[in-house]
Amino acid sequence: QVQLVESGGGSVQAGGSLRLSCAASGYTYCMGWFRQAPGKDREGVATIDAYGSPNYADSVKGRFTISKDNAKNTLYLQMNSLKAEDTAMYYCAARGGILCPAGGSRYEYWGQGTQVTVSS
Repeated sequence: QVQLVESGGGSVQAGGSLRLSCAASGYTYCMGWFRQAPGKDREGVATIDAYGSPNYADSVKGRFTISKDNAKNTLYLQMNSLKAEDTAMYYCAARGGILCPAGGSRYEYWGQGTQVTVSS
């Protein structure tokens, strides 16, 4: 069982930046960030596999950067040029498999979430 704890959420104005962190209690091959806005389905934001290869949703490409410190078992999401539509609860997720699917249903471990609010 892997426990995930997110931090770093908050409120910023449009155009600002935030950095999310996710501390994992153990190593997993694949980790990712997902988000859910009120009244909307959960969507994938970014994933990173065991080799450090990232994948991003089209809506965040060029603005968000996912990274991972394997020594610390910590996942990060650097979010720049934030927009009002980025407002959501952001969740860290992990799975034991090597592949990193875009869909959240394939991830076994989830954090409690951290709120990101962007005002325009």
